[in-house]
Amino acid sequence: MAILNRCVSSITKRPSGSHFGLRTISTHRVLLSGHNRWSKIKHEKVKEDAVRSKERSQWARNIQDAVKRNGGDLNSNAELSTLVAQAKRAGLPKEIIERAIAKGSGVSPSGDALETVTLEAMLPPSISAIIECQTDNKTRTLSNLRHLVKTIGGTVTQTSHAFERQGRIILESDSQIEEERVMDHVLELGALDMEIGEDQRSVSVYTEPSQTASLAQSLAEPLRLNIRKYEIVWVPRPESRVGVAEPGSSTQLPLEQIISMTKISVLHTPADRLDRPDS
Repeated sequence: MAILNRCVSSITKRPSGSHFGLRTISTHRVLLSGHNRWSKIKHEKVKEDAVRSKERSQWARNIQDAVKRNGGDLNSNAELSTLVAQAKRAGLPKEIIERAIAKGSGVSPSGDALETVTLEAMLPPSISAIIECQTDNKTRTLSNLRHLVKTIGGTVTQTSHAFERQGRIILESDSQIEEERVMDHVLELGALDMEIGEDQRSVSVYTEPSQTASLAQSLAEPLRLNIRKYEIVWVPRPESRVGVAEPGSSTQLPLEQIISMTKISVLHTPADRLDRPDS
């Protein structure tokens, strides 16, 4: 906070009839606004909000996946019941939990059927993106997405040329996965690529879309791994791939703003792992 001593001069004339004019000089301290301090606080709050939003999105995705695997009944789906209990302890609002269960069941909280909408966009500074949403109001959701992209400085434009469609299978284990053993099976079955998770307890396998379901079973059984989920995703082409962005960077912030929109199911970008919360 800056403080300046400023001299303010003023001339005060005597009433009519006086023989002289009096010049008075006064000084006072001008207190400038704490702009720098406020900017720092605001910046920290934005970062904290982004982290909180990302954590909530991750909880919601995990709940949706559990519902897709074994249904939305808490009494019969032990995995879902455990996740919901953990999410509540972590402070996840009730409405987000209910919305995630509904979305995993393919319906909105009101019971209306959901449909998938896709928007291609270029996000700042220069990131190709494909945004997928599940919604019960396609027109409204697309309008909100377009407005959000524009607000953060992006442009709605075709970007699918930077990606290709692939099947993604996520397998997990209670113990550390033997990478070489998994790789031997992956190569033998003709998969396209694989990635071991940072905790060494999960692996993502990529394959042709038509082989996704069958390959998931062919890998899980001999390797004694659990299938977390399998899906068709947009994978960035090698020439389009960029590195992982640091939190709070000019690359990361626009992505976090997009991800924070609750209706978004998947955000595909060429940034390694930024759009892969399960890897």
